[in-house]
Amino acid sequence: MVNFKFSNKRMYNLLLSCFFLIAGAISYVEAAVQYYDWTVAYTYASPDCVEKLVMAVNGEVPGPRIDATEGDTIVVNLTNHLPTEGVVIHWHGMHQVGTPYYDGTASVSQCTINSGETFTYSFIVDRAGTYFWHGHFGMQRTAGLYGSIIVQLPDSQKEPFDYDDEASVLLSDWWHKSIYEQQLGLDSIPFRFVGEPQSLLIEGRGKYNCALDPGSNGASPSCLPCNASNPECAYHVIPVEHGKTYRLRIASITSLSSLNFVLEGHNLTVVTIDGRYIEPVVVENLDIYSGQSYSVLFTADQDQSRNYWAGINVRGRVPNTTTGLAVLQYLPNSTDLQLPPSKPPGSPAWDDFDYSLAQARLYKVKPGYEKPVPQSAGRTLILLNTQNKINGHIKWAINNVSFVFPPTPFLAAFKLKLKNAFSPIAPPDLPPNKPDFNIFALPNPNDPSEINANFGSSPYVFKLGEIVDVIVQNANTLNPNNSEIHPWHLHGHDFWILGYGKGKFDPQNDPQSFNLADPPLRNTVAVFPYGWVAIRFVANNPGVWPFHCHIESHFYMGMGVIFAEGIHKLPSLPTETLGCGLTKPRH
Repeated sequence: MVNFKFSNKRMYNLLLSCFFLIAGAISYVEAAVQYYDWTVAYTYASPDCVEKLVMAVNGEVPGPRIDATEGDTIVVNLTNHLPTEGVVIHWHGMHQVGTPYYDGTASVSQCTINSGETFTYSFIVDRAGTYFWHGHFGMQRTAGLYGSIIVQLPDSQKEPFDYDDEASVLLSDWWHKSIYEQQLGLDSIPFRFVGEPQSLLIEGRGKYNCALDPGSNGASPSCLPCNASNPECAYHVIPVEHGKTYRLRIASITSLSSLNFVLEGHNLTVVTIDGRYIEPVVVENLDIYSGQSYSVLFTADQDQSRNYWAGINVRGRVPNTTTGLAVLQYLPNSTDLQLPPSKPPGSPAWDDFDYSLAQARLYKVKPGYEKPVPQSAGRTLILLNTQNKINGHIKWAINNVSFVFPPTPFLAAFKLKLKNAFSPIAPPDLPPNKPDFNIFALPNPNDPSEINANFGSSPYVFKLGEIVDVIVQNANTLNPNNSEIHPWHLHGHDFWILGYGKGKFDPQNDPQSFNLADPPLRNTVAVFPYGWVAIRFVANNPGVWPFHCHIESHFYMGMGVIFAEGIHKLPSLPTETLGCGLTKPRH
């Protein structure tokens, strides 16, 4: 070992500065700036063999995949070529620390990008994992406006599990009816639900049965062209070599369907959820809800003379949609000549919610890789999720408030101190006047406080650094003996899942069962029928963040709230995010 002595402090400080400059440069080399030029436009596509009008980025459905390394800066120049409507893109799972104005939520972080305009998103991918992007205005996600984001660790870091190669699949559901027909039905009296999807897609490909009569299974009566031999709807192929272990990244962008993923003949070892490490869990099949992502490991150790099905089936709803399929191809087998000889793989019964709840409770944080959960919270919200009516229209409501987007983005309203942008009346932390609300009963049609709700857009406001518990409580819908799965997603954050429960949440006793030792972190959690979930997060990301059901029609119908935090620390807003509502130029 060589010791150096410095004769003067100035020389020492100079060399020390050089050291940190070099270290910073090395770190900078690992990060990169990636530029993308995207154009959103209508096109015709046949993802399930039925040709229909879709929203596409650069003509692709799913849209372009972003491959990045943790710490990279992503710059997307997005041009809107939709002739009659605005557009935004949400970067699902990106925390947008310091850039809340690029979260990509219409009327929350920005004004919509008008037809003919170009808007530039620029943000840092702050965590390795499996994520995605999608439209966040109206129901544009349902029209095909989505794609994957895959973020790798820097070369200097290593995952806490080993594998030989990796693949990814994006799961979605698909309708032949346009989103405009769907939206009109949701707004109509009498109410017209979107119905079950015609197809389930794996990596944007599915197989609708072209022999079905128009109108069956909800198919469009307009006789849309269906061509089973169209290469656009050929099975997606996952190639593997015998004996190797693979990391399969799975993400769900579905608009309605909860899914169960099966890899025929292969067990799955779950190692990450929403980009967060967990203790490995071995499962035969995997429940995945809209807005969630997983990394699973599997070994290609089966008979290599044949290929196998990867399949997805509907959970939580009567499955009127056939299994979505892809092919696990054992090389050098041909996918053209050797489709799997077996039947499509099955899943647990669609209404076996005990199975789903048990699987959700398996996930525990991997020690040493995440910050410990705070042991107490400074504020608790109990959000009662109900189906109600407003002026005869069926809506979803939270604590009797059905959310509507205001004309002025919340972020601009707070930063620019705009009065009258939204109601100054704070939303309720607890279900109003309903301490004895029966979650199993139909709303009393003779009690206006049960059957009717109100529109609202007031945000919950938190102090910077405040620790918040949120309990989401499920209840009966307006239909007898019916409660649904709702996957809730929080923008700008990951949260700890403290626990799940059946029935009505008991604020006195149920917190005693909270997992404060090793709860998992994620950004989207399922609330099961007639049950509750408890989450905890730290309001440490100045911005305005939606917390909402990730089912497209449900958020459209009002199932969501807005969280604002650290509003005195909001950054300056790019002028391109403004120009609507009260931010319009006044002449």
